[in-house]
Amino acid sequence: MIPKYDVIVVGGGHAGCEAAAAAANLGSKTLLITMDMTKYAQMSCNPAMGGIAKGQIVREIDALGGYSGIISDRSTIQFRMLNLSKGPAMWSPRSQNDRMRFSEMWRLTLESIPNLDLWQDSVISLLIKDKLVCGVHTQMGIDFLGHTVILTNGTFLNGLIHIGASQMKGGRIGEAASYHISEQLRDAGFITGRLKTGTPVRVDGRTIDFSRLQEQQGDEQQVTFSYLPGTKSELTQRSCWITHTNPAVHKELEFGFDASPMFDGTIKSTGPRYCPSIESKLVTFAEKEKHQLFLEPEGESTVEYYLNGFSSSLPWRIQYKALNKISGLEQAKIFRPGYAIEYDYFDPTQLFPTLETRLIRNLYFAGQINGTTGYEEAGAQGIIAGINAHLCCHSKGKEFILKRDEAYIGVLIDDLITKGVDEPYRMFTSRAEFRILLRQDNADVRLTQKSYDLGLASPERKKLLDEKNGHISAILQFAKTFSVKPQFVNQLLTDKGTNELKQGVKLIDLILRPQISIFDLIEPLTPFKTFLKRVPEERKFEILQGSEIFIKYEGYISREKSLAEKLDRFENIVIKDKFNYSKLNSLSTEARQKLEKFNPQTIGQAKRISGVSPSDINVLLVLLGR
Repeated sequence: MIPKYDVIVVGGGHAGCEAAAAAANLGSKTLLITMDMTKYAQMSCNPAMGGIAKGQIVREIDALGGYSGIISDRSTIQFRMLNLSKGPAMWSPRSQNDRMRFSEMWRLTLESIPNLDLWQDSVISLLIKDKLVCGVHTQMGIDFLGHTVILTNGTFLNGLIHIGASQMKGGRIGEAASYHISEQLRDAGFITGRLKTGTPVRVDGRTIDFSRLQEQQGDEQQVTFSYLPGTKSELTQRSCWITHTNPAVHKELEFGFDASPMFDGTIKSTGPRYCPSIESKLVTFAEKEKHQLFLEPEGESTVEYYLNGFSSSLPWRIQYKALNKISGLEQAKIFRPGYAIEYDYFDPTQLFPTLETRLIRNLYFAGQINGTTGYEEAGAQGIIAGINAHLCCHSKGKEFILKRDEAYIGVLIDDLITKGVDEPYRMFTSRAEFRILLRQDNADVRLTQKSYDLGLASPERKKLLDEKNGHISAILQFAKTFSVKPQFVNQLLTDKGTNELKQGVKLIDLILRPQISIFDLIEPLTPFKTFLKRVPEERKFEILQGSEIFIKYEGYISREKSLAEKLDRFENIVIKDKFNYSKLNSLSTEARQKLEKFNPQTIGQAKRISGVSPSDINVLLVLLGR
C-alpha cells in the first residue's frame, strides 16, 4: 500500500535536499524522489560552497537548521574568508569541497531523518484536480499522493547539452533529462522560458606542471559555516592554483567561433552574465590579453581538477588545443570537455513569497526552476519551500517569510517574485540594501530564534545562540567599564602606528581605533585575558569577532536599523486582495497591469515592482486612508 504524504519533493539537488530535510524535521511525512540516489546535492559545476554573498546564504541556511553548512564544513578541503580587506558587511566565507564526500554525506544525512522516505524514479506529471496539486505520477507508473508538492528539478527539465555542433539530451553530462512536466504546466497557464548555464573542462592533475602555477592556500584560521560545534573538516587540506590565458590561447579559441553554438544561433537562451563562458569573455573584453583561471581540486585524494574561468561550449578539440597553450597545462589531458546546457525555468513572478505557485494551490517551486543559479541560492529556496509546505499541511494560514532586512534569503526571494529574471539570478552583496545588518557573522542572531519558534532549529542551536548573546553582552559591558593604563598598551599602540595614551581610557575606546583589533589587547591586558576565560575556547574567535564588529560599527548598524524600521512600515501595510486594480483609473496603465498580475502582499512589495511609480504608491496610500 502506497502511503499518502504531507510533502512530496521532486528532485534531489541542493534545493530538494534542504526542502525534504526541513519538512521532515518539522514533522511532515515527506517523500523525496530523485532519478539517481548516488547524486544527492551533486556539485554539478565547481566543487565549492559559499563565496561573495553566497557564503552569507549558507550561514543563513545553517542558522535556520538546514544542512548545507554542516556538510560543507565536514567535506572542506580548503577554506577562505573573502573580502577581508573590506568591511565586515562584505566578508564572505567560501569552502573548496570534496565533491564525492559532499554528496555521500548528504545521502547519509537524509537517510538518518525520521519521517523522510526516499525513492529513485523520474516524475513525469503532476496529479492536479481543480487547480489543486494532489500528488505525482512517475515513469514507473506509480501515483504518489501528497498534500503538497515541491518541484526542484534543477537543469533537468527538457535539458539539452551542447559541445560544439554536438547535442545531447540530459540534465547533466551522462544523466537523462526530465520531460513532460514543463508541457503540463504550460498547458495549465504557467509562463516558462529557457536559460543556459555551462561548465569547464575537467583536467587530469597527473599531467599538470604545478611548478609553473601560482599556489593559493587556504586560510590558517579555518572558520566554519555552521554555528554548531564539531563540524570542522578532518579531510586533508589542499591548495588551489592560479594561471592565466594568453593571446595564443585566445587565438586557438577564436578558431572555433564559427562552430560555437553560442554564436551560430543554436543556443538562443540567456546565460549567466556574471559567470560567462571563455568565448563570451573574449568577445566582451576583446582588449584583454589574459584572463585569470583557477585550478580547483575536486576532492581530497582525486587527481581531477576543475578549471574555473574556462567554461565553454566550443568543440572539444578546440577546447583541448587551447588548454594546451595555457602555462602549466601544455601537456595536460582532460577527463571531459566543457559544455553548455539549456533548460526550462518558470517565471518566478508566478510565485507567492512562500514559493507556492499562484496558479496551482499547494504546489511549490524551488531552485533553478525559478531562474536562479548556484547551489546556495537553490538550498535557500529549498528550505523556505520545505518550511512553508509543512505549514500548509499542519498550520493552515501560517506562513514563513523572511524580509529584506532580515536575510539575504529574503532579498533573493523578494527579487525573484517582484522583478522576475531575464538571466540566471545570482546573489551579490550589492543586491541587499541592508547588508550591514545581513553579515555572515550574525546569521544565527537574525534567524535562529525564528526557526526555533517554528520547531526547526534545535534546542542545542537555541542554547548556543543564548550563550553567544550573553558572552557578547558581557564583553561589551567589560569594555565600557574597564580602564586601561598607558604603561600596559603604549608599546602596542606604537607598533600599530597609532597615538600612545597620555592617561587611562576605557577599553572600548581602544577597540574603536581602526588600527587596533580586540585580539591585540588580550595579551597586554591580564584582567581582560582572565575575564575571557569564561568564553568557551572553541567559540572564542567567533564571539570576540562578533563583539568587535558590534563595537566598531555600532553607529553604522544603528543607522541602518533605523532606516529599515522606517521602510518596514510599508511592509506592514497589507494590500493583497483589497483593490480591483483594473478599475483604478488614477493609476498608470503599466501600474494597473503589473499590480493586477502580481497582487502584491504589501505596499512595500508593490514599491519594488518594476513599472509601479512613487505616484502610483501614493494613490494606493490615499485610497487606503479613505
